[in-house]
Amino acid sequence: MSTTRDLNDAFRKGERLEIGRIVITSGVRDLVAAWPLGVAMLYDAVKKFDAFTKDNDPYDEHDFGSLDYAGEKIFWKLDYYDQTLAYGSPDPANTSVTTRVLTIMLAQEY
Repeated sequence: MSTTRDLNDAFRKGERLEIGRIVITSGVRDLVAAWPLGVAMLYDAVKKFDAFTKDNDPYDEHDFGSLDYAGEKIFWKLDYYDQTLAYGSPDPANTSVTTRVLTIMLAQEY
């Protein structure tokens, strides 16, 4: 597994959690706060996302998705940082120099 897309899929699906971090925005936190398993259920929907097309994934990296959840449009986005999270990664396909950050947000927060 060495391509950016393969690493993105493995991280997003929970198979390689050690290569990144997951962040939810305050809007998502408020949306799911009423449900005991709200965050877990939303993350499960993000993990199952597979509606990638040439229009929404032009570089074939599987780094962005959009889905409907609890009556809201949700976006998720993967960004690539260096190991200190201070700068962009010099090589997103290299896990020794890259930390992935998966942000799950309301579309209106984008």
